[in-house]
Amino acid sequence: MHLLDWVVLLGTLIFIAAYGVYKTRGSKNVKDYIGGGKDAHWWTIGLSVMATQASAITFLSTPGQAYHDGMGFVQFYFGLPIAMVIICMVFIPIYHKLNVFTAYEYLETRFDLKTRTLTALLFLVQRGLAAGITIFAPAIILSAVLGWDLNTLTILIGVLVIIYTVSGGTKAVNVTQKQQMAVIFGGMFAAFFLIVSYLPDNISFSNALQIAGANGKMDILDFSFDLENRYTFWSGIIGGTFLALSYFGTDQSQVQRYLTGKSVKEMQLGLIFNGLLKVPMQFFILLVGVMVFVFYQFNLAPLNFNPAAQEAVLASEYGAEYRELMQTNESLQDEKQLTAIRFGESLEDPTLSENETYLDKMRALDVSEIKNRERARELIKASNKTVETNDKDYVFIHFILNNLPRGLIGLLLAVILSAAMSSTASELNALGSTTTIDLYKRNVRSEKTDEHFVRMSKIFTLGWGIIAIIFASFASLFDNLIQLVNIIGSIFYGNVLGIFLLAFFIKRVQSNAVFIAALITQAIIILLYKFEVMPYLWLNLAGCFLVMVIAWILQAIIHSPDKEINRV
Repeated sequence: MHLLDWVVLLGTLIFIAAYGVYKTRGSKNVKDYIGGGKDAHWWTIGLSVMATQASAITFLSTPGQAYHDGMGFVQFYFGLPIAMVIICMVFIPIYHKLNVFTAYEYLETRFDLKTRTLTALLFLVQRGLAAGITIFAPAIILSAVLGWDLNTLTILIGVLVIIYTVSGGTKAVNVTQKQQMAVIFGGMFAAFFLIVSYLPDNISFSNALQIAGANGKMDILDFSFDLENRYTFWSGIIGGTFLALSYFGTDQSQVQRYLTGKSVKEMQLGLIFNGLLKVPMQFFILLVGVMVFVFYQFNLAPLNFNPAAQEAVLASEYGAEYRELMQTNESLQDEKQLTAIRFGESLEDPTLSENETYLDKMRALDVSEIKNRERARELIKASNKTVETNDKDYVFIHFILNNLPRGLIGLLLAVILSAAMSSTASELNALGSTTTIDLYKRNVRSEKTDEHFVRMSKIFTLGWGIIAIIFASFASLFDNLIQLVNIIGSIFYGNVLGIFLLAFFIKRVQSNAVFIAALITQAIIILLYKFEVMPYLWLNLAGCFLVMVIAWILQAIIHSPDKEINRV
């Protein structure tokens, strides 16, 4: 990287961390440190909620997902606006009325301490894992592409986040996320317009979309009921709604963002803002990935975007065979480039009749290239079983480093690291708050001051930060990082959502039945995932349904004596 890129990158990251420390210095009570002062406006809430969800994984994996599989992944988010409306109508008024700091405080009011503790622990387990992944994701990819030391990167990202999160708590997370979202949006828009400008002079943006469509990248909606297909309209609307309800309604990393609102109206407007903007934002990020695909129809793409994988196989006994595949890849791409240009020209001239011929040839070449890349992955795996062969997460960062001008490379790397910092800060903040409020404070018998609980929250936040860095240092890359985060959430979220829905709507079911049902459900969901009974998105629905049905049945068996239930 050029000196200018380093200045832009380090300047952006240091400014965000310093700004967070400066703006939130002096937070000495629980209301300010954990509750964020409860004075946030709707736009701060909306951007903070978006920044919490939009981790570095979003900006590394999503374009690569679109490059390989097209726009269909956007269906994953179709249930989110529905979930936002439900949370605004049901969850927010209850949380605000009880004046809680965490979502799990309500469960003790409705059930008992053990149910509150179990739900908090389920959150801590899954979010603790996710915090490590959000640090690990950008670190391992930047390490592979830039040659930076992986452990140094994970420690750098973790330490920067810990500094301002421990210093300023929830308010520090909120104020820094506005700057982080500005960097993120600015960088992604700049990348998009540069990609379009890099296309050949005779290929317009409209032509580019048609070329992408001819290769199946613009197939957005899939109305099939095929359970083998992870991303369909129905899995997005149904499974996605339950996942979003669980994540935004019961996950403390998100609940804590809107509990800082100065009123119910501000909280609701913040979530509606997120619901209206999130799907278009994800559509745009996927479109960036599609445009990267079109760019590589006219420029040579590597046989595998992971440089560490290519280095490993070329140095092995399979090196000669892999070089042959590289030559085949170059020949295929030369032919694809010529065909794509002619296809674009045929679209501009209605008198040309070769349109379908070029279209068929492009598709055939794409199939050949996919087979060639698959064979390359087989050789990589044979040469070194520890090297990651799936290169989806490396596509966008490869494009950035090899095609963007000086200064903008630093900005796009700042986008990735800012996203990592924003989501990790929210997670550590929520982990520290939940540990303090739901486990430590609830079980401390003697009276303690606000300063004591703020100090303990800082200690717990620091501890979770260290755990996240350790986990990140020993984690290994999965099929696709954005899927891994959602899989971890789907294993736990449905169960937690079902507990909350029982609390909200089913008066008859009481604490013992819910507690036992939650344990049974969690074991079943883990088995369903282990044996791949259904796509992971449907685990959210299954977990929610199972815990509610099992609790209902257990309540009928237990025959607990009726008692007054504080239902709000």
